[in-house]
Amino acid sequence: MKAIGFSNSFDLRVSNEFEERDIPVPEAKGRNILVNVKAASINPIDTKSRNTSDGEFKILGYDAVGVVEAVGEEVELFHVGDEVYYSGTNTKQGSNAEYQLVDERLVSIKPEHLSYVESAALPLTALTSFEALLEGLNISSNPEDNKDKKLLIINGAGGVGSVATQIAKHLGLTVITTASRKETRRWSEKMGADIVLNHKHHLPDELRAHKINQVDYIFNTHSSDAYFNVMAEMIKPRGKIVALVNFMDKVDLNLLKDKSVTFSFEFMFTRPKYETDDMIAHHEYLRKLTYLLDRGTIKTTVNKTLKGLSVETITEAHRLIEEGKSIGKIVIEY
Repeated sequence: MKAIGFSNSFDLRVSNEFEERDIPVPEAKGRNILVNVKAASINPIDTKSRNTSDGEFKILGYDAVGVVEAVGEEVELFHVGDEVYYSGTNTKQGSNAEYQLVDERLVSIKPEHLSYVESAALPLTALTSFEALLEGLNISSNPEDNKDKKLLIINGAGGVGSVATQIAKHLGLTVITTASRKETRRWSEKMGADIVLNHKHHLPDELRAHKINQVDYIFNTHSSDAYFNVMAEMIKPRGKIVALVNFMDKVDLNLLKDKSVTFSFEFMFTRPKYETDDMIAHHEYLRKLTYLLDRGTIKTTVNKTLKGLSVETITEAHRLIEEGKSIGKIVIEY
């Protein structure tokens, strides 16, 4: 099978180590299913994962949609021929290949009314959003409980922010996002944001301009360092903050103590990486997502499509992500 990967870590600004190889099709065993991949999307974690330096051929790619080609002897949830989508795990070979092995507990049936491209845009960002909102921030799944509750999503036009906005609106929250360019503001509003703040300005001042002093929840999908102090200022007493990005420097967590604020990180790969007892939560979240997509409650976040599985398309997707100006999701149709 054709696969695009690399053997040594590299900075795309300096060199390009992506290469195409013909490798054996893996065999489905245990709870794994073999998927003939039809489309895959690229996420920031793909660009950050180009750190393999041990000489082994590494295939990136997490979001994917395809058709089940074979199933392991312990598989119970899927059959050959099923159209599925998933995000997989960062501990095994990825979806930038014609075929991929994935544990059935991380997979769901693809939305019936979405194309392969539209479906491939969603698994990783939706799983991240469900975990961050329902578990990290402990937001109620009952919209009635969230009446008048306010959620701030930092970087609302990104892949995670785009789907998190829609899920949060479904949960009955008032959603406030950040963006600065006209196109990102428009995109965030299209995703359902009630208020869009300009992150080029002081966010607490931007918020007060809308007669809001503090918010109940903050979901930071951008730099934790850059926004920590303003998050501490904008969060309500006993509020909750969840962040995606590691701190690169020391921060003063004591800023959160006076308000008894809860801070946590969200890492969507925790369950599959450690094979937790509740790993099937990914299957269940994706089933919920499929239901919402087929009802039209949530819409795809794909904003750019590249054609063909090749070194060129993988490289272009990584380049666009690293420019930091991409809106929504980039999907490669195989």
